[in-house]
Amino acid sequence: MELWQVPLSFSRLRMFPFFDLAHYVASVLALKEQRGAVEVSVRSPLACWFSAMLYCFGGSVLSSLMLGEPPVAFLAKTINILLASSVWYLVFYCPEDIFCRCFSFLPLRLLVAGMKEVTRTWKITDGIAHADIVYKDAWLVMVAVGWARGAGGGLISNFEQLVRGVWKPETNELLKMSYPVKVTLIGAVLFTLQRRQYLPIARHNLVFLYTIFLVVFKVKMMLTRCATSPLAPFEAALGQIFFGSRKTPSKVKGEGATSSNGSSVCDQPSEQHQEGAKKKQAKKTE
Repeated sequence: MELWQVPLSFSRLRMFPFFDLAHYVASVLALKEQRGAVEVSVRSPLACWFSAMLYCFGGSVLSSLMLGEPPVAFLAKTINILLASSVWYLVFYCPEDIFCRCFSFLPLRLLVAGMKEVTRTWKITDGIAHADIVYKDAWLVMVAVGWARGAGGGLISNFEQLVRGVWKPETNELLKMSYPVKVTLIGAVLFTLQRRQYLPIARHNLVFLYTIFLVVFKVKMMLTRCATSPLAPFEAALGQIFFGSRKTPSKVKGEGATSSNGSSVCDQPSEQHQEGAKKKQAKKTE
């Protein structure tokens, strides 16, 4: 095989079963690492299973909702559901936690994480192609559906948390995007532009280069244990150019400023007056 044929052959890879299996393993392991997930698995296995399915098939659920299709369509893939359910059972209920201990081995964990990133590329391209069929030439729909298909598990994280009895609105991905959600959005934009022939690059070449980028940076972040997004410098530069450096406006003195005990400064004179009146009343009663 010649070098120029590598991207073409890579773009023809089948995701089932090995890459899909790696995606399920990485997703369910990530669920188990969430606070309280193990307790939920003991208290309500059904809720835990449903959360795991949202982790594994969240992109399909969200993209189906956006296109007006049944959100339970992913359940029709019986083999995939059985495979993901088997992974869920082994992760949470395997004796002596043997399954999770095996995947705590760093090289194996890196392999699974890299294969999961490969599936992200395929999900983005599949979502864009499906959106283009339903809404012809609708760019924003293609970007949104590709983004949802590739990062649906993160975008519906608040709903998944509700299934486990957790409510954390501050973790909304739209308020504070994680690196996977950001890089998926960038990929959705790139593949949409390529599909509309506004990027002078073949699809298989873009698939190969984008996937290499995902895998390399994912492995690097895991090896260095660095939570900082590699996109942070670009985000800061673009934010400075288009939105300026805005600081959180400080409160005006005398308007809602609070003291160390939590009471408002404006309320302190009235509170002191009330305390003085109470002392006088106590002296009179004595």
